[in-house]
Amino acid sequence: MYVEWEINLKRAGQVKVFIFLLSLSIFGFAQSFGQNNSGESLAVLPFSANGIDSISVQTSESILILELTNRTKLNIIQLTPGNDSLYYSGCMDSKCAAEIGRKIGAAKVLGCKLAALGNKIIVQYFLVDALSGKELLLDQITSSSVEDLQTAMKRIAQSVADSTPASEDVAVGTILKDESKPSLRRSTRKNVGLSFGYLFPQNGYDDQGKIFLVDLRLDYELKDYAVGMLFGIRQGFAMNVYGDYLFSQKDVAPYIGGAFGFHWVSHDSNPTMQLDGTTNTYPTYINSNKRGDGFEVTANTGLRILHTYNFQILLNLEFIYTLNDYNDSAIVFTIGFL
Repeated sequence: MYVEWEINLKRAGQVKVFIFLLSLSIFGFAQSFGQNNSGESLAVLPFSANGIDSISVQTSESILILELTNRTKLNIIQLTPGNDSLYYSGCMDSKCAAEIGRKIGAAKVLGCKLAALGNKIIVQYFLVDALSGKELLLDQITSSSVEDLQTAMKRIAQSVADSTPASEDVAVGTILKDESKPSLRRSTRKNVGLSFGYLFPQNGYDDQGKIFLVDLRLDYELKDYAVGMLFGIRQGFAMNVYGDYLFSQKDVAPYIGGAFGFHWVSHDSNPTMQLDGTTNTYPTYINSNKRGDGFEVTANTGLRILHTYNFQILLNLEFIYTLNDYNDSAIVFTIGFL
């Protein structure tokens, strides 16, 4: 009995020692990994500038260095153009930046160029992996003024820290003045407009050719969507509720969507002549009992041109199908104004 207890105690002691040594190993590996990761260095090339005074350039560079230090765990190396042997000055492409990074032992290299464009300043920057020469980032942002460069440098530092383009890295304290302005739209998002075009029958419509039509739209725009009502004179009368998804908020905005509503399609109601079924001698006249009205479903796509202005041009292409006894279907193309 005592022998078994002694053996069990020895085994328990061995297990504790093993767990202790394993914990030390894991802690040492994690510490070593953290040291290696934090020891990675980032070299920042001297800023290149065109049309910007030297004091603003130097101040912007200092702000970027400080922000990179605060936002990343990288060792920041600020290069100066004094050493001509490394060609620091004038290097604004990934190839020479990677070469410089390898020479000084930096893992990554950041280059930045400022260029005046009227009252605005275009800030272009790139981040390259020195070992592989792969470009990790290539982007630009626009500063509305020299005073806005401070925010631009913060934005670039956050972009480098997250390895994402500046347009995808908006955060509190890094919003540029132009981004804080209201939407480009000059007025309310409520629109009223007329469209004109042709209906091209695919089935039904008494086998007619193209048919001229007029639509009235009452339209309301959300951020990425447009919804509204359509009242149309389309070989009869149509009333639909529609919704469109807008792929862009710029001046040319493609969209895709659909509609559901009611369409009364005007069909030929004149009596049709048939021969008598018995003698085939005396003609008889019968009236069609088919219904021309019914619910309608629509699939549509198109463009909104001058989308950021009060006045828009609308190009719309639809496929419409009316659930009536004639199974009327057609392709519709209209040009309108909102």
